[in-house]
Amino acid sequence: MLYRKMPKNEDELSILGFGCMRLPTKEDRTIDEERARKQVRYAIDHGVNYIDTAWPYHMGESEPFVGRALADGYREKVKLATKLPSWMVESREDMDKFLNAQLEKLCTDHIDYYLIHSLVGETWTKLETLGVIDFFDKARADGRIINAGFSFHGSREDFRKIVDGYDWDFCQIQYNFLDEKNQAGTEGLEYAASKGLGVIIMEPLRGGKLASPVPPAVEDIWNESPVKRTAAEWGLRWVWNHPEVTVVLSGMNEETHIEENLAVADKAYPNSLTEAELQLVKKVEQKYRELMKAGCTGCRYCMPCPEGVDIPACFNAYNNLHMFGNADEAKFMYAVGLSGALSGGKPGFASQCVQCGQCLEKCPQHLDIPTILESVSEELEGPDMEKRVAMAKQMFTKK
Repeated sequence: MLYRKMPKNEDELSILGFGCMRLPTKEDRTIDEERARKQVRYAIDHGVNYIDTAWPYHMGESEPFVGRALADGYREKVKLATKLPSWMVESREDMDKFLNAQLEKLCTDHIDYYLIHSLVGETWTKLETLGVIDFFDKARADGRIINAGFSFHGSREDFRKIVDGYDWDFCQIQYNFLDEKNQAGTEGLEYAASKGLGVIIMEPLRGGKLASPVPPAVEDIWNESPVKRTAAEWGLRWVWNHPEVTVVLSGMNEETHIEENLAVADKAYPNSLTEAELQLVKKVEQKYRELMKAGCTGCRYCMPCPEGVDIPACFNAYNNLHMFGNADEAKFMYAVGLSGALSGGKPGFASQCVQCGQCLEKCPQHLDIPTILESVSEELEGPDMEKRVAMAKQMFTKK
């Protein structure tokens, strides 16, 4: 495992962090705790020392799980990060209430890296007015928080304003080879580093979309390289190639993913990619932009939908239609996945959307979700939809 120093405190942090937003789950979507605990501890045993969670992850179950997973001496081996749910804060008192509740859920007396969650300009202005600077100052002074930071999903202009608005230790941004000019982007990454902030990266593989499955047209480009790497390794190494990056979070929920990421994290030095390799990544980026129709990372912040639409699953099916080009297969898998035939649950089709707009306020990617859902419905449903749903239920409904 390679390590990089947090600029202000010189903590030696593993370049690979364990993100606890996409833990393995059971059929009912609850965390598969035994499996997830083994995964987290295995990663720690192999050098990972940065664990990231948050109040809303897994419908509020991630923090209590992490608290239990870090028992038996594992808490002392890691730096623990969690986040103030900014959208739920209505008063200065709320800030202490949430932090104290998180300390209890995480079975700890301090948070090593505490962030304001999902900041944009308007939220920062609101929290400033409510006294968030006083909150951070006092929580750092009394030891409940060791390092103060924020995670960000807004514009580059807002990012600079927030970076300059407080004596932060670190920040967390979405960054990958498709997001160089999106949200904080490369400009924000370099600006934060120039101010002495450590930078934690989320969504390095766009919620796994840049790793698997890989569209044939993209695979052909990767295969042009004389050095053979998986798509996941290419994506991670591209992020780690930036010396301004301190830690890259990976939402690892498969044992094979953990093994692969640990192996890459043993050799991903900054500035280690050649110019030819960087140009190859640029070529892949351009191909993805041609193919992808919805920039969804599968974070599920938009859920639950009041009408039952499974928005991330709809967008995943829509992207698969355009990335892999097999319309019949894409339409059938859409019927299988969204009808409830596999899960035994209720349908979650795009056509159920009534454009209430609740999801628009929640999406960190700022997608026009109702408009994209219209396109999903047009291209993946149609007159044969009932026939495909009936076939899916016949094939997959338990007798």
